[in-house]
Amino acid sequence: MAQVTLHLRAETKPLEHRSALSPTVVKKLSENGFKVHVERSPENPKRIFDDSDYEPYATLVDEFSWPQAPEDHLIIGLKELPEEDFPLKHTHIQFAHCYKGQAGWDQVLGRFAAGGGTLYDMEFLEDANRRRVAAFGYHAGYAGAALALENWAWQLQHVDTPLPGKKPYNTQHDLVQEVKTDVAAGVAKNDGKTPQILIIGALGRCGRGAIDLCLAAGIPESNLLRWDLAETSAKAGPYPEIRQSDIFINCIYLDKPIPKFVTEDFLKEDPSSRKLSVVCDVSCDTTNPHNPIPFCNKPTYFDKPTITVEGFSKPPLSYITIDHLPSLLPREASEAFSNALLPSLLELPNADKAPVWQEARKLFQKKLATLPTSQNHNKHS
Repeated sequence: MAQVTLHLRAETKPLEHRSALSPTVVKKLSENGFKVHVERSPENPKRIFDDSDYEPYATLVDEFSWPQAPEDHLIIGLKELPEEDFPLKHTHIQFAHCYKGQAGWDQVLGRFAAGGGTLYDMEFLEDANRRRVAAFGYHAGYAGAALALENWAWQLQHVDTPLPGKKPYNTQHDLVQEVKTDVAAGVAKNDGKTPQILIIGALGRCGRGAIDLCLAAGIPESNLLRWDLAETSAKAGPYPEIRQSDIFINCIYLDKPIPKFVTEDFLKEDPSSRKLSVVCDVSCDTTNPHNPIPFCNKPTYFDKPTITVEGFSKPPLSYITIDHLPSLLPREASEAFSNALLPSLLELPNADKAPVWQEARKLFQKKLATLPTSQNHNKHS
């Protein structure tokens, strides 16, 4: 059995402090015969774990050196690669955001076709029950709900000023304490009324995270509307319940066309019934053609967390569409994710026989076949 070498690349997305592999997981990989190369962290974005935390179990290499790595090294990271055009010859394990018709999907897959590389997309690594083996959903929902509550409270106190930028928190406890303080100030400004929050996708990882944050922040159970497939299947949207809630948190997994949850026109149909002032689209399908919240169509970022929707006042309306929300809690999110991924990583020496990797490769080849003919002259043929 050939020894597997994993190359942990440095992330390039601004304010992305998470890591696909924590030092504790790298230690376990080393103990199981893997070689791990870890790119030194740049100063910006700074990885949550110090380089020295990896050093006893891995070889530190220069940042952004992965393109020069031997072809048999497996490149692992989290977020998408920078937009460049050189062919990709390696096997990459990452979130590529190119399997659901997102903007630029063909350019991403075209690079793999040109170089003969392979993509194991982390979003589609599934066990025998078709459940994802590792996901950041819980912490995405947790962080998204935190920002939604902070934005609700902020808008009440600063009508014409958007929510200031946010930086990662050292611990989950620090985040919760800040949100509790902000919510208390918002409730006081709101004549003692706590916000009503509707969460769609409440039964999934993401929804559970959003609910747990709300409860930790002191939101009463009676103020949480937990919706999932049963509720959205019972009637077609748009839904008046969203319009009548203070905060809407979208936690669904979008993989097919569905009715719209809420639209600008729908909100304007009955302005007197609108309480909605904050939308947090944790699912963040801003470029997906089936986006069920059409006005949430631009990304937001930690340094500018919200976008104001024009034409709404008393209350104002703004949305959050940060596509790496778990980075608000980089330490806890990285530890949870990489520990969940570890059992599958340990199967990489026998990837040709391991169902999780077999199916991921089949899906990659299926998606590769959808490339326009001009981009599909590839080394996989």
